[in-house]
Amino acid sequence: MAAKFVIGKNAHNDEASKQPSSRNSWNTIKKKPAGGASFSTSMTLAFALIAMMMAFIFVVVLAVVWGRQFSSYTRQNMQSIADSTAASIAGAYEREGNKWTSDVVSLAGAAASISDDIGVQVLDADGGVLFDDTLTGAGAANVDATGIVLPQSVASRVPSGADAAVTSEIKDADGKKVGTLRLWAFGSDALLTTADAAFKTSSFQAIAIAAIIGVVLACVLGYVTSRKMAEPIQKITRTAKQLRNGDMTARTGVSGTDDIGQLGETFDDMASTLERDIKLEHRLTGDVAHELRTPLMAMQATVEAMQDGVLPADDEHFETVASEVRRLSRLVDAMLKLSRLENNANELKTERTDVIYLLRSLVSSQHALFHEKGLHLRFINESGREELMADVDGDLIREAMVNLMSNAMRYTDADGYVKVSVKQDRGDVLMSVEDTGIGIAKEDIPQTFSRFWRSDVSRERVSGGLGVGLSLTKEIVDKHNGTILVESELGRGTKFTLRIPRDQKRRNLAQAIQEG
Repeated sequence: MAAKFVIGKNAHNDEASKQPSSRNSWNTIKKKPAGGASFSTSMTLAFALIAMMMAFIFVVVLAVVWGRQFSSYTRQNMQSIADSTAASIAGAYEREGNKWTSDVVSLAGAAASISDDIGVQVLDADGGVLFDDTLTGAGAANVDATGIVLPQSVASRVPSGADAAVTSEIKDADGKKVGTLRLWAFGSDALLTTADAAFKTSSFQAIAIAAIIGVVLACVLGYVTSRKMAEPIQKITRTAKQLRNGDMTARTGVSGTDDIGQLGETFDDMASTLERDIKLEHRLTGDVAHELRTPLMAMQATVEAMQDGVLPADDEHFETVASEVRRLSRLVDAMLKLSRLENNANELKTERTDVIYLLRSLVSSQHALFHEKGLHLRFINESGREELMADVDGDLIREAMVNLMSNAMRYTDADGYVKVSVKQDRGDVLMSVEDTGIGIAKEDIPQTFSRFWRSDVSRERVSGGLGVGLSLTKEIVDKHNGTILVESELGRGTKFTLRIPRDQKRRNLAQAIQEG
């Protein structure tokens, strides 16, 4: 099965400016300070603080709202008792011939008998006290057998506040007010009996206990949750320390669909990339040394042999030295060009260019060279157009395609085919170089654009390549805000496709909007 790989960058990050300083320092990862709080502790405290704040708000709101509703309930209940008692007294008053008698007034004792905490007082139409259980005890009338009313001043335990008692008018059959019934609760300005006050107190205690339990549960939940959240973070921290200490095989093993799982997977991918890059760096050092040593050793051997008289100092041997010098020069030039592209030393000079004409002329100029190698080189226009204009740097695109074609020629056996094609895909132009060569292993494809890198299969061939052509091609494509698609299969061949935007100004504007 053919392997695919796409590489390229569409976003360019500007290097942050650095302030010059004469003092520099470096140190390994420091240990956690002795007084520093762990993530679990911080999360637990945060959960506890939130729970306490919510419990406080809940208690305050409930105390105000529920307390007000409870007081309204007790007042309504007391008012209902007063209204029913007043109605009973009014009925008895009518039966007694509209006279205040001890039997009529004694009906107020029914209300007083409901609870020892309820006070009852009956007043006549002029405000005189007819009944007051606060003076003589519940159920006793404050009038004698002749109906003489006791003075109002004796009712010393009657509350004076307007809201401390409820009243209900006593009316005769004609609707005329003949008296007033007053009810209140002893020792309470809110009409709360001892039982009501006890219920209210126990309710607030239950609310407080529930708040405490809520805070404790929040602490436990916060601790468990924070431990669960802290575990992958601690794994990532330990893995980072291992990587810093040189163990490039360390991985977190953290995965999942949440943010922390994605962080762990990204971190492991970063570690794998870092490990690969370090290996490539070590390999690069050896490859550079090898690439430089081979022509130098050849020149040294030839010169020493001519000095010792082993070889004649003729044009043939001078040409051997000159060819190795040219090879070194090409290698240095390629490295310098790659460095300039990477460091933005050379400004991209784009102009409206017919890509079809550019590639057709390139294939024509390279046809003889491919024919000498026994290879078949073809150009195919898949765009269906005579012209395909794009904003490109013609020289750089030509160089990138030459690198791909040279790479195809180098790793394709005699009588093989190399096909150069071009087509349009919406706002992009696609330029491809496809061969029937040895192919690239799937695991090697991401490394094909590294400097001096060659697969183990290609190293067995005498190619003479410099090893920087694909790296240079990648930088050229990056400069054009494009990408490279690699499709390859061992023993079947490889296809490189350059995707370049036709309108560079529009692409740059879209990137600026996306970044902004």
